[in-house]
Amino acid sequence: MSTITPKKPSKRPSGPHFDHRDRLILALYAQLRAERETREALEWAIENGAISPDVLQAMVSDPVPVITSEDVAALERLLARGTTATNIPH
Repeated sequence: MSTITPKKPSKRPSGPHFDHRDRLILALYAQLRAERETREALEWAIENGAISPDVLQAMVSDPVPVITSEDVAALERLLARGTTATNIPH
């Protein structure tokens, strides 16, 4: 009879596991980065006369949200718990 040896667990992590705070931080970072890139592109376009006032108005009136509704709900639940700066674990 042959013996079956158990498989050794992989040393590589199976993937990142983010909690709600991690996801919120990542979403805020992504939003900040997108806003910076947009501002740089907009600055270049304005300096080079590539954008009309109508296009500028359309751009500022239609922001694209990066944070998902799930992230907002998680943040609202956290705030609803009455968490204050004095009892948030660091």
